[in-house]
Amino acid sequence: MNFEEIKNTDETYGAKTFSRFPVAFAGGHGATLIDTAGKEYVDFGAGIAVNIFGANDEEWKQAVIGQLNKVQHVSNLYYCEPQAELMRLLCERTGAKRVFFANSGAEANECAFKAARAYSFKKYGAGRHKIVTLKNSFHGRTLFTLTATGQDAFHTLFDPFVSGVDYAEANMASIRKVADRSTCAVAIECVQGESGVIPLDREFVRALESYCKERDILLIVDEVQTGNGRTGKLYAYEHYGVSPDLVTTAKGIAGGLPLGACLFFGKTENAFAPGEHGSTFGGNPVCCAAAVNVVNRLTEEFLLEVQGKAEYLRAKLKGFDGVKEVTGLGMMIGLATEKSAKEVAEACLKKGLLVLTAHGRVRIVPPLTITKREMDEGLSILKEVLK
Repeated sequence: MNFEEIKNTDETYGAKTFSRFPVAFAGGHGATLIDTAGKEYVDFGAGIAVNIFGANDEEWKQAVIGQLNKVQHVSNLYYCEPQAELMRLLCERTGAKRVFFANSGAEANECAFKAARAYSFKKYGAGRHKIVTLKNSFHGRTLFTLTATGQDAFHTLFDPFVSGVDYAEANMASIRKVADRSTCAVAIECVQGESGVIPLDREFVRALESYCKERDILLIVDEVQTGNGRTGKLYAYEHYGVSPDLVTTAKGIAGGLPLGACLFFGKTENAFAPGEHGSTFGGNPVCCAAAVNVVNRLTEEFLLEVQGKAEYLRAKLKGFDGVKEVTGLGMMIGLATEKSAKEVAEACLKKGLLVLTAHGRVRIVPPLTITKREMDEGLSILKEVLK
């Protein structure tokens, strides 16, 4: 189908849940995508921080094809080699004790919230179930994770929401005011991606960890977008020097296939017993084979390269006319611009550059394998648009 046929079919039969840009992609390589008319685009969005090795990565493809040539799915009633291997890799790299696989970031967060309540109920009994999240956070679109999202704009239409969730500002005075004896967990994102790519203050996160440990309140770190090398570390909490009790991740972990994970540390490893949580597709062998390839390639040397690319991008962006502020961490960058973020994204698209928006800011989350040529080409377009 050509673009108009794709667009018309989508708008005729698709649920009205997305506002799409006027383009359909047919192929690509690395951080360069090609639309149905053959036009090339530099990709500064990576499918919203998902395609961390870009398009058509040969090694990643061979890992996926190799598993497809064996078996595409087995249920969690049985053992599965790629799933077991990925569990081992994640635990060895992070110090986690156990892993549960889901299909998305929202499901990974659902698992963490349920695990926190299960841990507290088994240890303290009923009534200690409240989860505190931060204002301007984003944790997903299921009813529980949407409730946990600390943005009023998301808390419409779907009443009644899940009870037992409260919101605090990103400071200890607010945490102390909101958390109480009924609190079982506090959930944070080290970088609040959907609210403008805003990193949390390091001292706040460290103080929060101490506060939680003193009270046996679990610290949940949502690494759905920040994880898997995005910030120049395997997980962003490593920049902060803290030890979470539960960590969730998704997006880039399988390099473009749907997979989420909840990592259980220390005292949470036995939060669940058999039958207390589950998933049909979670830990699918093809997705896990892809993720094994991803995690194995996120070496210290590779992550240092990511940090170097991030520094290069930030240094260039700070000198652009029309940029008021550069925020974020690693290859997760937010730009406050004089022009509206939507206007910038639309103008970039016309000139062959894909950027994202987040809460009124331009968001840049390119493939981690982006080349200097692709970075310079994209920066040149963005500079022209922002001028």
